[in-house]
Amino acid sequence: MTWLTKWSFKNKAAVGLIVVMALVFGWISYRSLPMEFMPEADNPLVTVTVIGPGQNAKSMEEYVTRPIEKAVATVKGKKEILSTSGDGYAKVDVYFQSKTNMKDATEEVSQAIDPIQYPKGVMEPFVLQLNTSMIPISNVAISFKDGLTEENIKLAEELFVPELQGLEGVSNVQLYGRPNSQISINADSNKLLQQGITFPQLMGLLQGHNVSASIGEQTIDGQSGNINVLSSVNSLDVLKKLPLSDSALLGDIGSITLERDFESISRANGQEMLLAMITKEAHANAVDVGKKVQEKLDELNAQYENAQISVIINTSEMVVTSINSMLREVLLGALFATLVILLFLRNFRATLITVISIPLSLAVTLYLLNISGVSLNIITLGGVAVAVGRLVDDSIVVIENIYRRTAKEPLSSGLVIQATKEVAMAITSSTITTVAVFLPMGLLRGSLQDFLLPFALTITYSLITSLVVALTVVPLLSSWLLKNSYMKESAPSRHFTGFLNWNLSHKWVTLTIAFVIFMSSIGAYIYMPKGAMDASDAGYVSVQLKYPNDVPVQEVQEKGRQLEQDLMSQEQSQLVVLQSGNSAEGAKWGNVMSSTMIDLIVVVKEGADAQKLIDYVRSQQNEYEGATLTANVMSVMMGSSSTTEYIDIVGDDPDAIREVAKEVSDKLSELSGIEKISNSNEDTKPVFTFNIDPTKGNAEEITSQLGVMLNPIPLGQIKVDGTETSVILEPMLKPVKKEDLEGIQLMTASGPVSMKDLAQFEVTNEPSMLYHKDGQNYLRITAEINPKRVSEIGENIKDATASIKLPEGVQLFAGGASVDQGDDFNALGMTAMVSIGLVYLIMVLTFRTLRAPLAIMFSLPLAAIGAVVGLLVSGVTPDFTAMFGALMLIGIVVTNAIVLIDRIKHNEEQMTIREAILEAASTRMRPILMTAIATICAMIPLVIGHSEQGSIVSQSLAIVVIGGLTAATVLTLVVVPVIYELLYYRKSANQRKGLIAKTEVVTEIEA
Repeated sequence: MTWLTKWSFKNKAAVGLIVVMALVFGWISYRSLPMEFMPEADNPLVTVTVIGPGQNAKSMEEYVTRPIEKAVATVKGKKEILSTSGDGYAKVDVYFQSKTNMKDATEEVSQAIDPIQYPKGVMEPFVLQLNTSMIPISNVAISFKDGLTEENIKLAEELFVPELQGLEGVSNVQLYGRPNSQISINADSNKLLQQGITFPQLMGLLQGHNVSASIGEQTIDGQSGNINVLSSVNSLDVLKKLPLSDSALLGDIGSITLERDFESISRANGQEMLLAMITKEAHANAVDVGKKVQEKLDELNAQYENAQISVIINTSEMVVTSINSMLREVLLGALFATLVILLFLRNFRATLITVISIPLSLAVTLYLLNISGVSLNIITLGGVAVAVGRLVDDSIVVIENIYRRTAKEPLSSGLVIQATKEVAMAITSSTITTVAVFLPMGLLRGSLQDFLLPFALTITYSLITSLVVALTVVPLLSSWLLKNSYMKESAPSRHFTGFLNWNLSHKWVTLTIAFVIFMSSIGAYIYMPKGAMDASDAGYVSVQLKYPNDVPVQEVQEKGRQLEQDLMSQEQSQLVVLQSGNSAEGAKWGNVMSSTMIDLIVVVKEGADAQKLIDYVRSQQNEYEGATLTANVMSVMMGSSSTTEYIDIVGDDPDAIREVAKEVSDKLSELSGIEKISNSNEDTKPVFTFNIDPTKGNAEEITSQLGVMLNPIPLGQIKVDGTETSVILEPMLKPVKKEDLEGIQLMTASGPVSMKDLAQFEVTNEPSMLYHKDGQNYLRITAEINPKRVSEIGENIKDATASIKLPEGVQLFAGGASVDQGDDFNALGMTAMVSIGLVYLIMVLTFRTLRAPLAIMFSLPLAAIGAVVGLLVSGVTPDFTAMFGALMLIGIVVTNAIVLIDRIKHNEEQMTIREAILEAASTRMRPILMTAIATICAMIPLVIGHSEQGSIVSQSLAIVVIGGLTAATVLTLVVVPVIYELLYYRKSANQRKGLIAKTEVVTEIEA
């Protein structure tokens, strides 16, 4: 790479212009780069949701779920189908292989289910495929002090939504949660009998009253025109006056009221709310749009005192926080680099030359990201934060070598070029090896690639740019700024040289100690429980309260309100959002739930401890007897980040499945660390069945009559105050006990007959939720576990269930937190293996030998020692981001070893191997310590600060990098030289023998 340095000296003006252009284009790119919360990534899952009000779980399974499963079974790329059928809803999740084109898959699923005919009353299905681009810029809760009156709803629809929709950069504003008005007719059966009114007369109540018809064209009074007939029922008063017979009006046979029907319940801090979901245009800046939305909301809150408009989730704020975090890391990184260089070189000009590589590298990186079509998001910003400490490394090595040379020789362009040449190969190969660690991330498939590739590109662009800066700008500035600088030559440390010489002479002592420490750290890691990602800094907490399906809905909602008030009183809670029930609006987003489930989202105050809130909620389980209470970190993209393990028992024989489920539950109950065990088959609901005697009545006619008597019947719609309003005939009967059902009077061919004379009455308990896995019945055992012991408990569960003898046709499938974690660890492990292979290959090509690079590779196990010790000392449980930090270490720690071995190889041209090692270690000790300390210091803010939600840069990652780099730096200066001489042991031994013999000859001659 010497040609690049020489070119820069020959074209100083051009280099200066390029530097200015880089800074300008970097600033322009920063201003124009689209700022997103997440990079665009597909979730390899298509969800089909169907709502069927009034349908039980068995009916939904038979007439909705199974036809959908059969239709999507042949879709290309399908990996697995999971379905849930419950009272009033069905949900089918179709999982695809990571390489599948999800747009095509979604279209194919839609086409496959289009021909299906559903039972009457069941809504058309909703097909959803989530993408990070679908994440709203803001989720806004709109509530009013006097509740959701018609006037307030109209205000939100006709004023608030258009105001938000009109903001620059806003693509769409969807308003959800509007209650539907309905007119309820409660007919008095006695009055119906007195007036002689029959049910068919009531059913045809609105027929012929809402008419808009054209008779045709006629000439009237000499003018040709159309004759129309209009009639409309547009108020309660008109409805009450509709005639049912010659002597009876509708108002005479019962009560008629206008009511509000909530498909689902939504509240914010205890008040009924509407939910506005705001999405931005494709290329709009998330931060700018988010600011405009917040400003408009503040304006509306000030203008309408009755309104309370609160932001539930604001992804633009997260982007702003990440940008501020990046700027903090850059400034602190630059500050620490400055202090480290000043400490070692004690020269302000040399420090200035080195630090300039940071803004230059970042400017070029932003420009390259812009032309690559990569947005500025929390992943790319995390890449910048990680790379900052590494950006000055190449410049430090170059400036240190120039500085060291000028202490012996006068400064000149030739000296600067020569000094740069001496380290050019070392810093080039070290940078390329670091890049080689991150590029294999492109081999990962699916959403993991979508998230890690932008991160890898950010680091790759910044490191390559820092290398070019170190080979061009730094030498040029050195030749200019270091003129007339007094530089004192620093003598090598005699103590360190003597210590290293002793280790070289006692290799097996050094290697044995290093091996024992390494194996101890590996053992500690193996037995160290791997946990879920730390929740203390989470911004959102998901809380769920689930009762058995036989619990009355009103009782569940009352308990939900109790939990809501409790959460609102906690110091960590800023906003508590409660949702219950199913609606068409929720089904569009794949959100369907049991009617006995309460779902709450808690927006945590800034700086509050979310884990403390989670622990408190879990401790309240005893307050909700018979219910399951869970609390977990909530991810903006993927929902609740649960720390649960589950075992699916799949088979065709329900009895065999239940037997295995009991044995599994017994095994799990004996394990420590499991906080709660639940069984999907435990949730049952009583089913009341009439077995009709076919000799006494017609089952179809009886079913029809019971349906009219026990269910609300829609009669049609009328316009009230300009709004289409449903007219519902409420059930005639509301039985509360068995005798009430048996005493129902029905009309048969022989006259009125009691129900108990026509049928045998039975009560059975059936599952209220029916689960399928690839079309087969399955039962799920779920275990809430200690989040700090995910891997350990996962292994214990695996061992416990392995001893269970399964009946023929029954299979066990394990899943949950430990399996997901294992998959991620395996993917990163495979990436690490590829990265290590690439690093070794690059070094073999650089040094043109197998042995020298092998010595360098021994710095990797040394880094593992420090990483494990760091985790043990800090008490942090290793998670996915810690593994990612270990992957990063592969590229970082070999840098120092390369710089050292490169110097040794140069020295060998004039010295013996032992002399070359001692000189290189003492000479390269300063730049190695400088680069390592600069990188470590740049990571310190990540340890003492907090990571942004969704970012892969976290405290555990920083601890792994700091611990690994610290150990690798210290041990590289000792163990790597020992390994190197051992690999060249015969040659080194012969050199030393020859040197001793030569010394003895010289001594004899002198004597």
